[in-house]
Amino acid sequence: MNNKKYTVAVVGATGEVGGEMIRVLEELEFPVSAFKPLASKRSAGMEVMFNNIGYIVEELTEDSFTGVDIALFSAGSGPSRDFAPVAAKAGCVVIDNSNAWRMDSDIPLVVPEVNPHAVGDYKKKGIIANPNCSTIQMVVALNPIKKACGIERIVVATYQAVSGTGKKAILEMEQQIQSIMAGQAVEVKVYPHRIAFNCLPHIGPFLGNGYTEEEMKMLHETRKILEDDTIMVSATTVRVPVFYGHSESINIRTREKLSAIDARAILFNAPGIRVMDNPDENIYPMPMDATGGNETLVGRIREDISQENGLEIFVVADNIRKGAALNAVQIAEILINEYL
Repeated sequence: MNNKKYTVAVVGATGEVGGEMIRVLEELEFPVSAFKPLASKRSAGMEVMFNNIGYIVEELTEDSFTGVDIALFSAGSGPSRDFAPVAAKAGCVVIDNSNAWRMDSDIPLVVPEVNPHAVGDYKKKGIIANPNCSTIQMVVALNPIKKACGIERIVVATYQAVSGTGKKAILEMEQQIQSIMAGQAVEVKVYPHRIAFNCLPHIGPFLGNGYTEEEMKMLHETRKILEDDTIMVSATTVRVPVFYGHSESINIRTREKLSAIDARAILFNAPGIRVMDNPDENIYPMPMDATGGNETLVGRIREDISQENGLEIFVVADNIRKGAALNAVQIAEILINEYL
């Protein structure tokens, strides 16, 4: 990093991802000269801690970004659509975690291990988009393989933790588990069905083609980040009763043959990845291994016996950390080191 320090705002500072953004800023020792936590009127007045100092959360308004250099947004698509352009007009660079701007052709969609060069395109609108959590960990794992031999097709099934929905979902699953163990009636509010001791093949609204919005995000975002619109992607996204850590079973058809041995070696040396792949010792990625960590875990690396040029891998990452907060701060690091 350079020696300059920056005024940084976190929008959605009281939320699950916003709180993790603050912790990552601390842990990575991001050069902050002034810190500004922002949230909705409902959360304004609460206190958050940053570098052992208490800050009162301010209400998000159109006047919130005067003098702010970088704003990390994690307050949902609505506030992002309303306030990200306002922040950019005030001279602030926005790194947005919502779905609001990801597919805008003038706004870069960035995973630092994959397409860091795209950060420079922020100048078009003053906004950089953070991809969907499930997309981030998948492209981190697939990019080294794509570079080695190309990718034609991806079939992925995700097993996504409730923290991806936010604090209300975490609390609801806790309460449902307690109710079931006590033999009491279970309350269902956040999801259409009980999530405790259950799996829901339903993340996001269903679309006319039978896929969900979350599943189509994985198609469109993957193509944009990997800069290849010819890659075919079919996803099934499933909500599972895990608090933190998304898991993905990924089947890949490569353009050229790549053995499991070579794939393992390539992934072992790739940035942001930790290979956990020793089935004889029961070593493979699990959500509990990823929780609180910065790396994307990859294991169960094997050749697909049903097709030529096929590979199977299992990928796990902390969805709140690498899938959101860490990725955003890593983008901010590239921004200050190379562009600001």
